[in-house]
Amino acid sequence: MSLTSTDSARAANAATATMVGRCPDSLARGVRTAVRLGLDWQATAEHVVSTLRGNLPGPTALLPKHLRRGDPACYQSHLLYAEPDGSFSIAAMVWLPGQQTVIHDHVAWCVTAVLQGHEYEEIFALAHGGRSLELVGRNINQAGTVSGFAPPGDIHRVRNTGNTVAVSMHVYGADISRLGTSIRREYTLPIR
Repeated sequence: MSLTSTDSARAANAATATMVGRCPDSLARGVRTAVRLGLDWQATAEHVVSTLRGNLPGPTALLPKHLRRGDPACYQSHLLYAEPDGSFSIAAMVWLPGQQTVIHDHVAWCVTAVLQGHEYEEIFALAHGGRSLELVGRNINQAGTVSGFAPPGDIHRVRNTGNTVAVSMHVYGADISRLGTSIRREYTLPIR
């Protein structure tokens, strides 16, 4: 299986180790309640999705204006909160038009919420004995869309296909302030 290390992704897109922006107490409290149920990863992601739906903060509530502009070099991830016990963290991502992730999977469950703009997501599965990837789904996630997933089955690529800045919030079932990223692997396999 052809996988690359995440060193380049960590260097370019790691969440700022120092927390920036603001995380509303009610947001952290809601996620904490879902995590403490002690369910499996997929069920935890689904509970966090339910908690966030209809209760999303706007991008201005999370990030100051200068961090919502984006960076032409690459999309930006800004750490908003990390639970002291390491069970989850919350980040805001800012994407200029055309910016995208590599095809990747995650170290734990993840919930995403688009707060501004839209994001185009392609979902992949390993095929041909792990020698290639198969495109198995596509989503256009508009502002207000909340979705969750957990390994295995979390291989995807996300991009801003709009013509404005996109801002999304990501809740991870891991402490990205300690890990540096939520990405477990990058996939460079052919897509069939």
